[in-house]
Amino acid sequence: MRQSTEAANVYPTLESLLAAVRSCRACEAHLPLGPRPVLSAAETAHILVVGQAPGVRVHTTGIPWDDPSGERLRAWMGIDKDAFYDKSRIAIIPMGYCYPGRGNGGDMPPRRECATLWLDQLLARLPRIELTLLIGQYAQRHFLGRRRKQSLADTVRAWREYTPRYMPLPHPSPRNQPWITHHPWFERQLVPVLRARINAMAKR
Repeated sequence: MRQSTEAANVYPTLESLLAAVRSCRACEAHLPLGPRPVLSAAETAHILVVGQAPGVRVHTTGIPWDDPSGERLRAWMGIDKDAFYDKSRIAIIPMGYCYPGRGNGGDMPPRRECATLWLDQLLARLPRIELTLLIGQYAQRHFLGRRRKQSLADTVRAWREYTPRYMPLPHPSPRNQPWITHHPWFERQLVPVLRARINAMAKR
């Protein structure tokens, strides 16, 4: 409680907190393209999208999910870009806010400093969130903790255990197409439920 109170005194509004996050340079020495925190939020948002970390394209544009992964995610959600980027309804806060660089076979994991320094403060400023999309293992590990299953597939398959607050999803990256092909139940069973939930929330 003391930490939350101190944070509120330093950042009295969500806007001032977001400005501080976007000015963060804590990981600068480890970021190959330099720091550029990418996130979007407003206190009125009812849906929170938590992914991994920006890719190169998102780092370049500064627009979250501005890539093929975002196109597929919006298709799963059944919404267009205008709805997706309406921060008054949908907050977008990844586990890592800056592009972490390349590793073996893909991008590096999101850096942990972002969640350590900022995530709890951001969540405290989003009191109306009803549904959080946990996209990929890093988001699921952080938010679900010991409730997470042994594999991502098992966690996603057990989505009913986490609703209505959370919806675990695989990452929509084209690189993940083999996973989606190997688990056809995901798009057949879970995606329609996701679309229906978001559509119902959008009509309120």
